[in-house]
Amino acid sequence: MQPDTRKILRTGLWIFGTGAAAVFAIHAFFGGLGPQGPHTNSGWLALMVAMGCLPTGSLTLILALMKLYGDRRR
Repeated sequence: MQPDTRKILRTGLWIFGTGAAAVFAIHAFFGGLGPQGPHTNSGWLALMVAMGCLPTGSLTLILALMKLYGDRRR
């Protein structure tokens, strides 16, 4: 594995992990989600972090996996 591929993969995992931790925190610590959204201000903040990190982390992981696949074919 090339160093730049490893760095992209690690970054994607960290971003996605942050989003997953924010979703867990909403349900475990901030009162969960209701029909109109989270019950607390901290829950809203965690929701915004999750909504930013999960798509970005997913796309970064897809990029890293495609780069890994391309590197292996060479």
